[in-house]
Amino acid sequence: MNIALFSDSYLPTKSGIVTVVIQLRQILEQMGHHVVIVTVDAGPDGQVEDDPCVLRVPSLHSPVGDDQYMGFPRRRRVIEFLKKNNIQIIHSHTEFFLGHMANVAGKKLKIPVIATTHTMWEDYYKYYLMLGKLIPRKVIRKVVQRIYKKFYAFINVSQKAHDYFRKPFILPKIPSAIIPNAIDAKHFAGEKATEQQKKELKNSLGIGENDRVILYVGRIVSEKRLDELLDVVIRTVNKRADTKMVFVGSGDREEALRNKVKELGLSDKIIFTGFIDWHKLYIYYNIADVFVTVSLSEMHSMTILEALSQGVPVVCRKDTSFSDTVFHGIDGFFALSDKEVDDYLIKILNDSELGAKMGKEAFEVSQRFTLDIHGRRTVAFYEEVLKHYPNPVTPEELQLAVDKIH
Repeated sequence: MNIALFSDSYLPTKSGIVTVVIQLRQILEQMGHHVVIVTVDAGPDGQVEDDPCVLRVPSLHSPVGDDQYMGFPRRRRVIEFLKKNNIQIIHSHTEFFLGHMANVAGKKLKIPVIATTHTMWEDYYKYYLMLGKLIPRKVIRKVVQRIYKKFYAFINVSQKAHDYFRKPFILPKIPSAIIPNAIDAKHFAGEKATEQQKKELKNSLGIGENDRVILYVGRIVSEKRLDELLDVVIRTVNKRADTKMVFVGSGDREEALRNKVKELGLSDKIIFTGFIDWHKLYIYYNIADVFVTVSLSEMHSMTILEALSQGVPVVCRKDTSFSDTVFHGIDGFFALSDKEVDDYLIKILNDSELGAKMGKEAFEVSQRFTLDIHGRRTVAFYEEVLKHYPNPVTPEELQLAVDKIH
């Protein structure tokens, strides 16, 4: 099968969507499919690869994300690229101009165009769009409808995404199926840090050998509720003298949060690493006793999958985006409020045996989200789409095709 992936998020930038697109291309190619990428040039200073299967289009900084870009593709160039590669199906991972171009190209080439729904815009927009808090939700819903209505079918990464897009005021008539995100077991989950690596990392961060470590990995941005998370961990580290908090990642809230920690005199307990290369992240997970997030804008968190794959229990706010990865009292805890988050953190930090037991369960849960299963389910979805196109397909037919893959 010849497949084109369209995305405004791709190397050299980093995000959960970048990881999803990279891993999907990787597994599809391993399965013998031909995959091309249509993506952004990451701005004038972006360093990009020389890859004949990647078409880079001009781009500008996106108003809806730190270090993110929006592509402005040239119609003729994109269509010629797709024709040259004899593309049979287009899979969009973006809603913006590249997503629109995907639909234009699909119509011109008479091939189906599907999309993965990565973003809960009702939660996301208020952090980035000018006057976002003054824009009514119904306006955002209309925008979402307008953007997505031309896609033939959706892949939803979680029950939360599925339920949202099936609501009567969004796009209930567009068929969809749930295919959760996955973790690359060979290149990430299979990695384990040596005792020497862990010791060196702890020393470099000012963490004692017997200190307990709380970890957050992700962009340091408002949408992730990092200000609220900082308030949580300030309470936690003040309750336990032997506890350190490590924030891994970068973003536009990083400087402000660093300054707040410095003003409180907690720089030795709350540590910001800045950006860390993905291939080195497993060492950070391996020094952690618990992973924490209070984000409520996720669709299906890649960093939670990474934590679970490294045997790290998770404490998070209760949200349907985590309903298939975090099981209360088994591999972590759901908190109904931010105050409950530090209660559960303390519970795990106070009980090493409980943390170890949850860690084992976390690893077992992560095995349900292998890249191999994800790839085969995605191909089953493509095949069902191609079997019906240009006639309609039902959501039941799509989900049945996906669910046959175990």
